[in-house]
Amino acid sequence: MRVSKLMAERGLCSRREADVYIERGWVFVEGERISELGTRADPSAAIKLDKGARAVQMQQVSVLLHKPVGYVSGQPEPGFTPAVTLVLPENQYRTPDTPLFHASHLKGLAPAGRLDIDSTGLLVLTQNGRVARQLVGENSTVEKEYLVRVEGRLDAEGLALLNHGLSLDG
Repeated sequence: MRVSKLMAERGLCSRREADVYIERGWVFVEGERISELGTRADPSAAIKLDKGARAVQMQQVSVLLHKPVGYVSGQPEPGFTPAVTLVLPENQYRTPDTPLFHASHLKGLAPAGRLDIDSTGLLVLTQNGRVARQLVGENSTVEKEYLVRVEGRLDAEGLALLNHGLSLDG
């Protein structure tokens, strides 16, 4: 199995991050440094990250944002404003251990999930592929809850469908 896939499955990082770490020589498989993309390993192999990769991970940020109606979660569509434009120093809630906002925090910041333009709620923006994978990856066990407003009349069958829940993207 490709080392980058193993790393992502184990929650060490995203596949994209794994490729960068491998190229930089920051990955050890069974104690041996690897630096070639596409390297394969046994699925039970011990994989460790170099201190350089761990340092990069420690500097990645995640932002929790209450997205209002009228903003798009991800890539801006013509005529629409992306929610990331709301991430500003004056909007930051700080605790004693919260780093000060810096423009570099916006680089590579991507939504982990999405809310439609007509939706409002918690949007997680992150530079960290591990965070995104835990929230929205195919094996994610994080439950999402939506409050749905219905215009008009909702019959008993429609209400039963909403109460039962639904599966989105599988």
